[in-house]
Amino acid sequence: MKTKFDELLEFPTVLNFKVMGVACDELPDLIIAELQKHSPGDYSPKIKPSSKGTYHSVSIAVTVTSKDHIETIYKTLTAIEQVRYVL
Repeated sequence: MKTKFDELLEFPTVLNFKVMGVACDELPDLIIAELQKHSPGDYSPKIKPSSKGTYHSVSIAVTVTSKDHIETIYKTLTAIEQVRYVL
């Protein structure tokens, strides 16, 4: 990926990732499990259901240490089967 995170941010910093996926009880646990592999910590996700209840939006703050760290987390989260988008 060609991003300019290293030019725009000072590391380490906290970024808020918004993960949108299929509405299921295990979605937040799947996201946290993947985050623990790359950025261990104590996470408190905020979950918001869509108006029809088909999808959930999970917002989670993560401490990142570099541009590569951000990209790794993004790729890891998008690889989760239930996830549709990561912002």
